[in-house]
Amino acid sequence: MKDATHLANLLETKQISRKELIDDTLLRIKKSNNYLNSLIDFDESTYLERYLSIDDTKLSDTVFKGIPIPLKILGQSKYGFLDTSASRLFKNNTATKTNNFVKKIESLGLIPIGKTNAPEFGFKNVTDSSLYGDCHNPWNLDFSAGGSSGGAAAAVASGMFPLAGASDGGGSIRIPASFTSLIGLKPTRGVMPVGPGGYRGWQGASIDFGLNVSMRDTKKLFYGMRGTTTIAPFQAPEVEWTGGKTKSKLKIAYSFESPIGTQVSEDAKFAMLKALQVLEDAGFEVVPIKYPINGISLMNSYYKMNAAETAKMFCSIEKTLQRRITRDDMELMSWGLYQYGLNISAVEYSQSFDEWDSAAEIMERNIFGNFDLFLTPTTAFTAPNLKTDLQSDKIRNSLINISEVTKKEQSEIVYDMFYESLKLTPFTQLANLTGEPAISLPVWIGNNDLPIGVQFMSGKGREDLLFRVGELFENTKALELPKYYR
Repeated sequence: MKDATHLANLLETKQISRKELIDDTLLRIKKSNNYLNSLIDFDESTYLERYLSIDDTKLSDTVFKGIPIPLKILGQSKYGFLDTSASRLFKNNTATKTNNFVKKIESLGLIPIGKTNAPEFGFKNVTDSSLYGDCHNPWNLDFSAGGSSGGAAAAVASGMFPLAGASDGGGSIRIPASFTSLIGLKPTRGVMPVGPGGYRGWQGASIDFGLNVSMRDTKKLFYGMRGTTTIAPFQAPEVEWTGGKTKSKLKIAYSFESPIGTQVSEDAKFAMLKALQVLEDAGFEVVPIKYPINGISLMNSYYKMNAAETAKMFCSIEKTLQRRITRDDMELMSWGLYQYGLNISAVEYSQSFDEWDSAAEIMERNIFGNFDLFLTPTTAFTAPNLKTDLQSDKIRNSLINISEVTKKEQSEIVYDMFYESLKLTPFTQLANLTGEPAISLPVWIGNNDLPIGVQFMSGKGREDLLFRVGELFENTKALELPKYYR
């Protein structure tokens, strides 16, 4: 397996040098990136200089020994690196400091050398930035790599890097993992490093981690990154940290049902059937249940939060730029959320979190009080074609005029704006809003030769159960990885 652990072992045993590793990486980037548009700040001499500037002696005692890694253009700030959030407003902006997540990445012996493509401010489940262009899926260039960590997913699935920084505010790690056949973990809320500043990423819904191709890399990254700080407003329960008991026979609830009542493809169903067979063959108990949450109501609360946070963000940007922000400064989706957010009251904003907490209570008591894991498809369909219009002219016209309608009408416009995208990916948002961990595992190749994954959720602080089931699928060769890693 040509994963990050394998490369780290080669470096540690001096079977390859860091110069040989970066030369090989740059060769693979030059071979693939023009087709994928995954990396959006690629410059060979700059990458080489950044990588070789790190002293070997600082890497000898680290986990990953000096493996190059790309960071996401959104939220993963490294001093001197491009830092634009994929927004035209910050087209030439570079980071003035390194944030705590990236510092921790570096402490593990991962060396950032570039940034990956993402949609503007991470609002989409596809990567089609107006600033950087479409990111293509390595499985078929006519299709999307997903979003918002689409650039990261394409970089790993193509073999450019075995591991890439990613983040997840509504499925943005797990969705591209499903679309490109990677392993995608969204950890428990409060377990990954945050700050300085921005401690409440989408009020705890958004969390940074990575995309990769092996369970050993997933575990090493998670246990190396995991930690707490008294400054952080969200603290993860240390259930597994303190020796939580794990049964030999797991009991797993599952549902094929979309939480918003929409269609689930045959490919997603076949992925589920394969996963259930693997679990039953291992002696685990699998129990069908009705989907436990009203997904439509929960998504409306999510959009309220997202809109309010977007309005707050743009108000801060206006202070920084010392001018008013206009519709021409951003994509229509961002504008729609901004205008809706300006009209959301403090009462409505607070009520949205009451709904999140109610969902968390249902999941922790009713589901994880009776089951060890909850299995669903990761996505309802394989990746969409890049030419698929996930909105419509009617919605776009409504977004142009969204500031002129009532708040109720704005809410409807925002829901309609996301609806076609949500139908593709209705399963991932729950874990973000409840704070529970979830992992996407690549288990099926559809009739269109595109991959699709299944998602396991566990109770807060029980990543160990996700790792256990992931290793089961890996050890039984049930994972369908990209060709480069087979």
